[in-house]
Amino acid sequence: MNQITGHTKLTGLLGSPVAHSISPMMHNEAFQQLGLDYVYLAFDVGTDTLEKAVEGLRALNVRGFNLTMPDKNLMCSLCDKLSAASEISGAVNTVVNDNGVLTGYTTDGIGYMRAAKDAGHDIIGKKMTLLGAGGAATAILVQAALDGLSEISVFSIRDEFFSRAEKTVDELNHRTDCKVRLYDFEDESILRREIAESAILTNGTSVGMLPGADRSIITDTSMFHKDLIVSDVIYNPWETLLLKLAREAGCATFNGLYMLMYQGAEAFRLWTGQDMPVSTIKEAYFS
Repeated sequence: MNQITGHTKLTGLLGSPVAHSISPMMHNEAFQQLGLDYVYLAFDVGTDTLEKAVEGLRALNVRGFNLTMPDKNLMCSLCDKLSAASEISGAVNTVVNDNGVLTGYTTDGIGYMRAAKDAGHDIIGKKMTLLGAGGAATAILVQAALDGLSEISVFSIRDEFFSRAEKTVDELNHRTDCKVRLYDFEDESILRREIAESAILTNGTSVGMLPGADRSIITDTSMFHKDLIVSDVIYNPWETLLLKLAREAGCATFNGLYMLMYQGAEAFRLWTGQDMPVSTIKEAYFS
């Protein structure tokens, strides 16, 4: 661990719970590898105390911080400026403090896009079918549209996220060249058609995550085609049932582990102006 000095810059994570987070290990290791006088700590802060905590961090002139659940949406209203992705998605997971001016970003979608590239896939200009409309799915949807996918078909059940998804889709169709459509997940014939036309299928839901690892959001493997890439935001288990079924059908697959790493790497870059040594971090915490 680097020696703490009077010049050490503070970064950290706000959310509840946060004790399980890998972020402090990842960022502190990266600071040490690059010889940067920074430290990263985790603070258990819920929405009831978030505003007070943020004002305290602003007053202390901390360099920046991450947000995890349940704080990502409320943080939008506490920032002075927002990135385009945060504006559209209504979520912030990274804040940069420039002498009291707080700028909010969402790096989850960037993490997903870098993970796809890391897995050897160039999906720019291609079509995606995205399952889900919650926080992770929305981050992926927004960034993929901003980055230049040609079409994205979103499937969601008609839950509390559906009406929000309608607004996000409208905003993306207005602000980007990507053609985004929202469908009811219950219509299997439309889902089959959209997957058949897609280069990549992404599960942005929690279906298949432990302890429900025996579940898959798609069980009919005839929906897959040999040129389809199948990805999952879940990384516990390492291979979800969806990814196992897709792999056995001959599809290329990747999970959500490197999405986690690369969203952190983008936050690191925003705070320090330097690239996280991802090969070292990958070996130490993601292998």
